[in-house]
Amino acid sequence: MKKIIVPPPVQYLVREDGQRTGVVLEWEDYQTLQAALSSDPDLLIGLSEHELQALAEGILSTHHQERLNELLQRNREGALSAGEEQELDRLLEHVDYMNTLKARAMYTLQRVSPA
Repeated sequence: MKKIIVPPPVQYLVREDGQRTGVVLEWEDYQTLQAALSSDPDLLIGLSEHELQALAEGILSTHHQERLNELLQRNREGALSAGEEQELDRLLEHVDYMNTLKARAMYTLQRVSPA
């Protein structure tokens, strides 16, 4: 006969108004959770869910988007100066960094938020 192990019920820290504000974990569970989170370099640890959501939904400022569009059009026409080529490269690098940060924020939300 197979023995079934039932985990202990979840214990919450509750404010006087009844709102749950925290969870009590067994020390071993806490250590397992910490090890899983701290070993993943792509997680953005230390940010609130609202901050992660803002990062995940972030967009390029209107000014930068307009300038990027202008430079891309001039590049297609072969009319960029050397300075504009450098500016375009910097803007594209900025977009790459933003996309990476957005992806990490979405990944973190998926990993640490309850399903």
